[in-house]
Amino acid sequence: LKLIERTSGVKRAAGRLLRSVTVEYADTTHVIFAASLPEESNARNLVIEANSIKAARGELLRLNDRKKVLLGYNFWATNTFPKQPNIGNRMLINNVPFQVVGLLDKIGAGRDDSIMINEEDARDLFNEPNQYSALIAQVQEGQNPATVADRITSAMRRNRNQKEGFEDFTVQTSESLISTIGTILAGVQAVFIGIAAISVLVGSLGIMNTMYTAVLERTKEIGIMKAVGAQRNDILLVFMIESGLLGLGGGIVGILVGMGLSKLVEIIGQGAVGSLLKASFPWYLIVGALFFSFLLGIMSGVFPAREASALPPIEALRGNI
Repeated sequence: LKLIERTSGVKRAAGRLLRSVTVEYADTTHVIFAASLPEESNARNLVIEANSIKAARGELLRLNDRKKVLLGYNFWATNTFPKQPNIGNRMLINNVPFQVVGLLDKIGAGRDDSIMINEEDARDLFNEPNQYSALIAQVQEGQNPATVADRITSAMRRNRNQKEGFEDFTVQTSESLISTIGTILAGVQAVFIGIAAISVLVGSLGIMNTMYTAVLERTKEIGIMKAVGAQRNDILLVFMIESGLLGLGGGIVGILVGMGLSKLVEIIGQGAVGSLLKASFPWYLIVGALFFSFLLGIMSGVFPAREASALPPIEALRGNI
């Protein structure tokens, strides 16, 4: 921790202990993930800010609190225990009594299934006087996180006398996490693009088939229109606009379904990666999708419209095609 704090580009750093513990409450026992909060206020603020830790009820741990615990969202908002824990309740953590002082708001990234205790309590509980499980660092303003991460890696490698590629530690940045998520999303996106391409083809054929059916059913109407002076271009325009509106209708339904599914993915994703994943619906994307749907409808209706406009008036009036 001191090595990282001295590294150029690091503004502040903090260490945390992370262990599995046995929690007993309401005659029920669960193995739960426990995380420590630093004893030093600057380091504690860093952990709280970086993990978006907020109390939905009660309060966060104070620096001098002992045998006090914060419960993750899933332990009080769901039916993990037969009796819902609340502020002031007592529970046994590794057979040591602790008092609940705060119920945490939803964080995501798997951290809603954990509890938090102060570092001194964690060291006593785990019998671990010196070691940290993980370290977190904030870079100074204007510094490149990847560059600072490389400096930290080099410093730790020298400190541990380890060769490159044989380290017993890893250094990750928020950028690398986002990049990993981006890679996963790119694969998902490729699958959806393939599905969308098939949908476009099927939709086009569906519009074309619908318009051919419309021409068959309205042959006499076409004949009447031509008999009263309608030109080929007039007939062509009527059927192309109609097919365009069919495409537009499908586009509206598709956008509504797509927005709903995107929000669902956001809600599910926030449980895994927190607030990093958000669904966005810019107006120009919606307008572009509607325009594409209308254009696709027009293109799909070109051949049926041309066939309708080419019908001889007398044959059309007889209902022949």
